[in-house]
Amino acid sequence: MVLVPAIVWLLLHDFYAEALWVFLLAGISDGLDGFLARRMNWRSRLGSILDPLADKLLLVVSYFTLAWIGLVPDWLLAAILLRDFIIIMGGLAYHRHFGPFDMEPTYVSKINTFAQIALVIGLVAHQAFLFLPAQWITAGHYIVLTTTLLSGMDYVWTWGLRAWRRQRGAEDMRG
Repeated sequence: MVLVPAIVWLLLHDFYAEALWVFLLAGISDGLDGFLARRMNWRSRLGSILDPLADKLLLVVSYFTLAWIGLVPDWLLAAILLRDFIIIMGGLAYHRHFGPFDMEPTYVSKINTFAQIALVIGLVAHQAFLFLPAQWITAGHYIVLTTTLLSGMDYVWTWGLRAWRRQRGAEDMRG
């Protein structure tokens, strides 16, 4: 989370190579943090909330900034934000009706996160070093759009089914 403002500042001031290195540092530190948490059994409820929140903050702010400077189309930013909004609202509704839960990322969501990270790295690297063909960038936009939509649908299906089963189970116990 600490590196997010630096990434934004670097991108807004056209320091793309530096922004790329800071983004990579943020990713490496996140991976190391997760590895140590699993390896050393340093898990906590707070950590389980802050880690995905930090990841989401890094990606959403990066996409906002990249859209602001014209490297990400508005429709892609809108799709990413809509997916996240639907997931958050669904999580809040589930929590309200059924109580606390641990939200594990689905396989499709992990693919989406990978695609989103790869696109940020690709776009910033392209600005820093000018080596990606325009078709690859366009393809990256559509790949992220596709994985974002699939991930959103997967969350709605998975958690909608869990809510339906839980509700059905509660009704069976009453009836």
